[in-house]
Amino acid sequence: MKVLMLHGINHNMFGKRDPKQYGTITLDEIDARLRELGQELGVAVESFQTNHEGEMVERIHQAYFDQIDAVLINAGAWTHYSYGIRDALAILTCPIVELHMSNIHAREEFRHHSVFAEIAQGQISGFGVDSYLIALRTAVSHAKAGRS
Repeated sequence: MKVLMLHGINHNMFGKRDPKQYGTITLDEIDARLRELGQELGVAVESFQTNHEGEMVERIHQAYFDQIDAVLINAGAWTHYSYGIRDALAILTCPIVELHMSNIHAREEFRHHSVFAEIAQGQISGFGVDSYLIALRTAVSHAKAGRS
């Protein structure tokens, strides 16, 4: 089973960016934790990060052709307005789990709305790095259920 983790805009700055909201964990540390849990669950986790919306769309298209079993996405600010990424995700036939380290519903009003929500299996937010781990467990569970 293959799971794709999509990290959005500014996530390469985790560990430096607004530690009050995101803590001091780095993107490399998050990816290592995901790979470690993936091994425990018997799945391969590939991570991709970009600050360029078109590159994100292209990687989502490639996920379709690669027949990825599940997608995790923390698109950052794109969550709230990128219909291009939303439409690319809608092409996928696998479970999609949206996640956020911070509780987006306890932040600025513009962060309360997700353009991905209606096509995602669900949304996990507010648990820091654990949001990623919960999302991976959820995605694997739903991908396995979809195979049976």
